[in-house]
Amino acid sequence: MPMIQISQTPGLTPEQKRAVIEAVTRAYAEAAGKNPDKVWVTITEVPGENWGVGGVPLG
Repeated sequence: MPMIQISQTPGLTPEQKRAVIEAVTRAYAEAAGKNPDKVWVTITEVPGENWGVGGVPLG
């Protein structure tokens, strides 16, 4: 079973998370020819101070 992990800063509403999970599942299943019922998606919210881009902390 495929598992797709999304890491992002906090801020999505529960409704937005549901929409992201549905869209990612649908896109992956279509592109990979997989059964969408077998696709797992996780969203991990990471505070901005725990991210860095180009050697610079975001938070």
